[in-house]
Amino acid sequence: MFNPVLVLIGLTVLVSAYAFSKPEFMEAWILEPALMARRGQWYRFLTSGFLHADWGHLLFNMFAFYSFAPVVLGALAGSFGPGAGLGWFLLLYLGGIIVSDVPTYLRHRTDARYRSLGASGGVSAVVFASILLFPVAPGGGGIIIFPIPFPIQPFLFGFLYLFYSWYQGRRRGDNINHDAHFYGALFGVAVIVALLPGTAPQFFVQVQQFIQSKF
Repeated sequence: MFNPVLVLIGLTVLVSAYAFSKPEFMEAWILEPALMARRGQWYRFLTSGFLHADWGHLLFNMFAFYSFAPVVLGALAGSFGPGAGLGWFLLLYLGGIIVSDVPTYLRHRTDARYRSLGASGGVSAVVFASILLFPVAPGGGGIIIFPIPFPIQPFLFGFLYLFYSWYQGRRRGDNINHDAHFYGALFGVAVIVALLPGTAPQFFVQVQQFIQSKF
């Protein structure tokens, strides 16, 4: 049976694994803003999302994607039908990869040394689409979301992760593209709100009910 989530994971794993042993292929597909600005190689906004720095980076992104993608795809297919739902899901994921890197490109287009890669923008879009759709875990007990070692409600994780990504993006203290995480998350929320406007008020209703049940 055709499973779009597994197809995307398989394609990403194959491309990333191939690039690990082919530096010239990595160079041709990686996000390199200064080179893109000179040569107009805009395809790198998308192709860089199928590359990863190492196996740990790849496995973390694909595990997060596998954990959240099925419920988002199911919600979209349930609302729009299997075909259209898949189309919107691909827009969410692939669009998240592209859109999340636009601020990075604008910030670094004069920096000849800067490069970035990874599916984090698309993964963040899917994760935050799931959070908007299902902000409170069934039973109210929370879920385990790496790297937090204890159960946490999805909506709370979302707020904390957005703040962390925004803060780290301003600091620029490591080699992680936190801007891609931040803007990918916002893109995911924007797409779901545009497609399913009722999710936004329902999100706040569920969060309010959960808070009231605890206090």
